[in-house]
Amino acid sequence: MTRLPRRAPREPNPEGRMAVLDHLRELRRRIIIVMILIALGAVIGWLVYNPLLTVLKHPYCNIPYQHRLGALNQSEGQCKLLFRAPLDGFTIRLKVSVVAGAIITAPLWLYQLWAFVTPGLRRNEKRWTVGFVIASTLLFAAGMALAYVTLSKGLDVLITQAGSGTQAGLDVTSYISFVILMLIVFGASFELPLLIVMLNAVRVLPFSVLKRGQRLGIFLIFVFAAVATPSTDPFTMTAMALPMCLLFELAVLWCFLHDRRRARRQAAEEAEQLPDDVASAVDPIPERLPENAGRTGSDSRAETEWTDLP
Repeated sequence: MTRLPRRAPREPNPEGRMAVLDHLRELRRRIIIVMILIALGAVIGWLVYNPLLTVLKHPYCNIPYQHRLGALNQSEGQCKLLFRAPLDGFTIRLKVSVVAGAIITAPLWLYQLWAFVTPGLRRNEKRWTVGFVIASTLLFAAGMALAYVTLSKGLDVLITQAGSGTQAGLDVTSYISFVILMLIVFGASFELPLLIVMLNAVRVLPFSVLKRGQRLGIFLIFVFAAVATPSTDPFTMTAMALPMCLLFELAVLWCFLHDRRRARRQAAEEAEQLPDDVASAVDPIPERLPENAGRTGSDSRAETEWTDLP
């Protein structure tokens, strides 16, 4: 009976080095896992679609009654969105479900993203996984919350600019797409400080570079807020730019403290490990030794007996 050759044991790879094809296979595997996670979350979003729609249309319902198209055939207490095409109802439900699934499963697919990057990091840097997932989730949620709060005021500013004799004929497709885009843009923009902190932690973006480009960074934040906000009104732009500037300054402060602590640790390590061609620091004035220093117990006992002789 012939025996199959045994597979050679896999060599240890502590540095996490991989070939290009292996990286592509790993990326494909992670993407498939993320798609499965979002699909499972979309099933949950499909089941809770009606409560989600109520939450999403709340900013529109806060607009003054006379500026809504529904005022023509609805009572003041009613707030309904219209759709024109037969497939709009199914399309908007599918879109809301997928976005809700991505938000619900955000910690899981963010972990998959970090797990793809982790093999290229050092051992002490791999311990930041939990902190990265928690911080990114909280920042994204904070950005979405701010977007939801500012939506009512932003819509009021945009719709009332048309004048008192006009009414907004928003359909459900355009309105929900606008709201979802606002939530995603605000949530993604709040990830900026986490990106800066992670680049500094892996020694790509030191504090010295941030200090030189600090004013330019604040200017670019306002430019990004003006371009990225779908509503393009100054109120929404300011509502995005000011928290981003605050988070940016906090990230710069963290980088300053982290680089200073790293410099102190490196200085201490260099002081302990001197090269062979560098002399050690020696005190030029030695301290005076005590009288009994270097003597054994027998020597001190003999001296005592000698002095005790008559």
